[in-house]
Amino acid sequence: MKTFVAVVETESFTGAGVRLDMSKALVSKYVGILEDHLGTRLLNRTTRRLSLTESGVAYYERCLQILADVDEAEQIAAQSAAMPRGTLKVAMPVSFGTARIAPLLTEYMRRYPEVKLDIALADRRVDLIEDGYDLAIRVGNLPESGLIARKLATDRIVLCASPAYVKAHGAPRVPEDLKQHACLNYSYSSNGDEWFFGTEKKQSSVRIDGPMRANNGDMLRLAALDGAGVIWQPHFIVADDLRAGRLVKLMKNHPGVEIGIYAIYPSRKHLSAKVRTFVDYLVACMA
Repeated sequence: MKTFVAVVETESFTGAGVRLDMSKALVSKYVGILEDHLGTRLLNRTTRRLSLTESGVAYYERCLQILADVDEAEQIAAQSAAMPRGTLKVAMPVSFGTARIAPLLTEYMRRYPEVKLDIALADRRVDLIEDGYDLAIRVGNLPESGLIARKLATDRIVLCASPAYVKAHGAPRVPEDLKQHACLNYSYSSNGDEWFFGTEKKQSSVRIDGPMRANNGDMLRLAALDGAGVIWQPHFIVADDLRAGRLVKLMKNHPGVEIGIYAIYPSRKHLSAKVRTFVDYLVACMA
């Protein structure tokens, strides 16, 4: 795998040989053995250049992750005695941070007294590198960014409104009905003004409109509690209100889509003990 990756990144067998301190013939032999093992061609070879086949592209991307995992495993083994210490800067969404992360922090600090937590609550997506964060917690779909994402949990979007709103305006039965309702939208949604329902295999969506949008889910929840309209929010935001009957779930035959909750950090390579222990701790707590 390392030889194949080196060929792709140097765009030649000769360059890979120089990087890995081996002969061009041995590099070619290794790639040939790999292709024979997989039963598919990974590289298109001409006298002038090399290019990846479709299978090669997919295999290259997986090789990068696997080799990074191997490096990380070796690093963890080598640094198992290292004690997490220093300031850990973490960015996370306001609602999820206060509702789900905050109750876990005291125990982490008890376990790792030499780590000082610096928590920033903001629903906007920060630039980890530019803004100097060690990691971030993100909710929802992840755009391609080159960052490492480790899944903490899965949640589901819930469509709901107050009983008073439903009594006054009726309950939507299918997504298209939402065009006739006051929809309260989340400003930072990656879907814009489109709300999705169903599963990965069968989804439907509708473009909504309404009297209000806000960049915080709890603001929308409070507006919905006051009868202002319908909201489409993660279950962790509305769970208590649903249990208490202050909000009611709508369109039960059209469930909201599942969303992931992730810890995001810049690189697996040389991952600091403070980041590794914090992410491992969150994974264990949310398992």
